[in-house]
Amino acid sequence: MAARTEAYVDTGALIAFADGSDTYHPLFRRLFARPPGLVTTTLVVAEGHGWFLRRFDAARGLQFLAMIRALKPLRVCAVGPTEQRAATALLRKFSDQPLTLADAAGLQLMAARRIRNCWSTDRHLGLTGARLVIHEH
Repeated sequence: MAARTEAYVDTGALIAFADGSDTYHPLFRRLFARPPGLVTTTLVVAEGHGWFLRRFDAARGLQFLAMIRALKPLRVCAVGPTEQRAATALLRKFSDQPLTLADAAGLQLMAARRIRNCWSTDRHLGLTGARLVIHEH
């Protein structure tokens, strides 16, 4: 069972933290300064890397990966076949929403670990009742 203070971190939060021009940068800079236990998925890391690669260049993509590695309270969970099947079931359940596989894997991970706090700029990650940090700050 996950600790009460554990939070799930989505791609938007990581991008906002790393990109000083992002609207949410001040919020996530403050939150990452004193974080609780944090978890994310390999799909989120891949999405973030791809975002920096496309928006900027390979060097910024590698800087993003180095940032992930340096975030000591962040645990990156693998998305294997079991998690992917559960995420696909959530995609079917919420087929009226524009969820990505990474979003659905995050929803699945939050449910599996009973995580109620979500660091995300994506309102879809509140579909299953998680508290979005952007609504509280």
